Amino acid sequence: MLQSKKTIKELENSAEFISRHIGVNSDDQKQMLAYLGYDSMSAFIQAVVPDNIRSNGLPGLAGPSSEAAALAELKSTASKNQKFRSLIGQGYYDSQLPSVILRNLLENPAWYTAYTPYQPEISQGRLEALFNFQTLITELTGMEIANASMLDESTAAAEAMTLCQRMSKSKSRRFLVDEECLPQTIDILQTRAEPLDIELLIGDPLELGAHEDVFGVLLQYPAANGDLRDYSGLIDRIHEAKGLVAFAADPLSLLLLKSPGELGADVVIGSAQRFGVPLGFGGPHAAYMATKQAFKRSLPGRLVGSSVDSNGKPAYRLALQTREQHIRREKATSNICTAQVLLAVIASMYASYHGPDGLRKIAERVHRLSTVFALGLRQLGFEVKNKSWFDTITVLSNEQTSEIVQRAREAGINLRLIDGQQVGVSFDELSSRREVSKLWRIFNPDLDVNFDELDAQSSYVIPGNLLRNDAILTQEAFNAYHSETQMLRYLRELSDRDIALDRAMIPLGSCTMKLNASSEMLPISWPEFANVHPFVPLDQAEGYLQMIGELEDMLCEITGYDAVSLQPNSGAQGEYAGLLAVRAYHESRGEGQRDVCLIPSSAHGTNPASAQMCGMKVVVVKCDDAGNIDMLDLQEKAERHSNDLAAIMVTYPSTHGVFEESIVEVAELIHRHGGQVYVDGANLNAMVGLCQPGKFGGDVSHLNLHKTFCIPHGGGGPGVGPIGVKEHLEPFLPGHRSLSGNAQGAAVSAAPWGSASILPITWMYIRMMGASGLQQATEAAILNANYLSKRLAEHYPILYTGRNGLVAHECIVDLRPIKESSGISVDDVAKRLIDYGFHAPTMSFPVSGTLMIEPTESESKWELDRFCEAMSRIREEIHAVEDGVYSLEDNPLVHAPHTAESMLLGDWQHAYSQGLAAYPVDSLLRQKYWPPVGRVDNVYGDKHLVCSCPPMSDYE
Repeated sequence: MLQSKKTIKELENSAEFISRHIGVNSDDQKQMLAYLGYDSMSAFIQAVVPDNIRSNGLPGLAGPSSEAAALAELKSTASKNQKFRSLIGQGYYDSQLPSVILRNLLENPAWYTAYTPYQPEISQGRLEALFNFQTLITELTGMEIANASMLDESTAAAEAMTLCQRMSKSKSRRFLVDEECLPQTIDILQTRAEPLDIELLIGDPLELGAHEDVFGVLLQYPAANGDLRDYSGLIDRIHEAKGLVAFAADPLSLLLLKSPGELGADVVIGSAQRFGVPLGFGGPHAAYMATKQAFKRSLPGRLVGSSVDSNGKPAYRLALQTREQHIRREKATSNICTAQVLLAVIASMYASYHGPDGLRKIAERVHRLSTVFALGLRQLGFEVKNKSWFDTITVLSNEQTSEIVQRAREAGINLRLIDGQQVGVSFDELSSRREVSKLWRIFNPDLDVNFDELDAQSSYVIPGNLLRNDAILTQEAFNAYHSETQMLRYLRELSDRDIALDRAMIPLGSCTMKLNASSEMLPISWPEFANVHPFVPLDQAEGYLQMIGELEDMLCEITGYDAVSLQPNSGAQGEYAGLLAVRAYHESRGEGQRDVCLIPSSAHGTNPASAQMCGMKVVVVKCDDAGNIDMLDLQEKAERHSNDLAAIMVTYPSTHGVFEESIVEVAELIHRHGGQVYVDGANLNAMVGLCQPGKFGGDVSHLNLHKTFCIPHGGGGPGVGPIGVKEHLEPFLPGHRSLSGNAQGAAVSAAPWGSASILPITWMYIRMMGASGLQQATEAAILNANYLSKRLAEHYPILYTGRNGLVAHECIVDLRPIKESSGISVDDVAKRLIDYGFHAPTMSFPVSGTLMIEPTESESKWELDRFCEAMSRIREEIHAVEDGVYSLEDNPLVHAPHTAESMLLGDWQHAYSQGLAAYPVDSLLRQKYWPPVGRVDNVYGDKHLVCSCPPMSDYE
């Protein structure tokens, strides 16, 4: 008989998830520590992390919870959100995500664990889906080119404003904004305009006098109050004055309305949220931007283009160096780093599934329901303020307004309260004849209206000169996948072309591609979180507010800061929000002249771009030969700019993957000269539980929840980039018109809590790991990085190390000597890794000709060894080139990656065997990833820029 000596508490081990998340078990850790020369984890960590920044764990966090217990706890919290039907509109609408897309895309790790497609050969699936998204947007908007998504509609409008300023020939610094733009968009425009010295004119654009000199105008189409207006005369006048015209357009309405391009728009922005993406209390949702070909090099964000591979076959790639903030730095036109790829892909698949006829039927049904509703209101004695509309009705309700809104809430419906005299009602895909009848009874409980009679009488109320009459979405992508079987297979076909975390380690330095656990992901599909409008009365979002408050407290404990804002919906937005807080703080103290931002030369490219967007002057600080901040140069520049020093932006551990010993000294120096210390949290995965930026000198940090805290990258978005601040900066955290509280800062995202629906992922991760698990994860990440670093050092130079020859969470492999000795480039090594089944590490950042490698804590020793074996074999192949066994023109690296087609078709005429090309290690015999294309020709793609699918007529 089994004699168990364990207690029930020990048997019900709530720490089980920790071992699920951390890939290296205790026995393997002992082997790895011994290999590095240490007898314990504590001795190893003491050798890596400087003593003067070490903290005493995370005593304010609860212990670990089991997956089942954490899910039950969060479900209980989520149940406090009330299930109201929201007809508020304002850019957010209920929609129906088809189940085949929900299950096989949104909930599929092959899609949500992928990284940004900087390596196109192993990203062809999501690149095709994004190409389809761009095609969808250009077709709807009538523009020539569209990017692969942006963060939200309001920030896209801000980008449109600055695009107009760059590209217009007007000398004006004024920008006209339609007073019927979405209120949150006007707020974001004000945030963006002020530091850039742009004057906003907000009013009725049709009353613009000839004397008003503007470089551009933003028009809402349809307007926030539902109106459809003829802007043709205004557009002509703006163009005559050398200004540009931007439209904020609802894409569903564009199935019926004349396209902005046909009306004369120069740039069009909007949100694709109502193409199948849940409300999610504000996000994430894919915004879009479309413009003219002539503006292509000024288009912010990412652009997918068609090119050819090494075999002459079509292939997709990111075009025109769209990661331009890393190239142009403080001269960048945008700091948009995170897009909303996963959501853009969902929107494109929604369009493909429904097709042009299905989408038009949805749009017609929405419009017809709104029209029947308006006719009924008139029968009930109410005045409809709109003369025409697509889906939104503004009702003059006079003294009955509060009673109507109250009756609606008692019936479980939220309406838009415009003021004491007016109510707005916006219809969507989920609206029905029953809902219309219910609304009539809410507006007037004493009279009945016959729906069928009014339905028979109703017709379009869209002005004839604004009706769409051109054929759109004729491409195969929108006409071949209407059955569930076809869509299921299309989604599988595309995902099979990619490498995501469900296939292999993605060792990208600075990107922290770790486990996105299934239990963390489950809550985002719960209707309690998915179906909440961002502008509901807050008493309906009690569950969200509780979860958000708990998450803010967790992040404060982890970082050592006093307050957190979860509003920024990307890391780049977090940087921007942090610097805006610093700027506002200085101004509140009468020191508004402080506008110099010191930035080390090794910093992320978004850092100087963010500083520039805040109206700051960037002064670059040198790094020494070891990659550390040059303290003499820093001291000289801090003293020189003492009176106007605003801040320093430092990444910690450094971008070079090292715990710099001088960080406390850096912070003290900046504070002595009146500046603030911004600690970039991109590398926080090396600090959680070990040290806290808010305790060793930081005043503000942004955190990448899509890195350290397990929100998946989703093929290049979504992300969340909250900021943590010390107490003196708390009043300057981002605010929002829908909130009240201490924060006085400017809004940086359209929704008050940004991408709220994915915050449960981070809550679940922290709750299941607990204080001890989070520290163990950090220690494992550092151990894995040092294990890789030492193993790879047998074959390649490691560029930077800290004290004791150790690195932090990542290491940089220097391939420049190999380029000199063999001619083999960093690109060749990256592409050859694909043949071994790996996504390449980060290439040529922060140092050109290098690979930056970050294994994270989630990978097993087996996977680490597999990667090291691949790198070892690749070094042997390079030796063969150096020794003359292979020529530089014909070797396994320069022709990588090798496709199945190149193996099987035609004559094999290379000096190396097909076996070496395809199966360089035995483990590939069991599981082989075949790249769908050969090496993509970047130059060809830029010279022959094609960024949307050709119409079917091109094939006839």
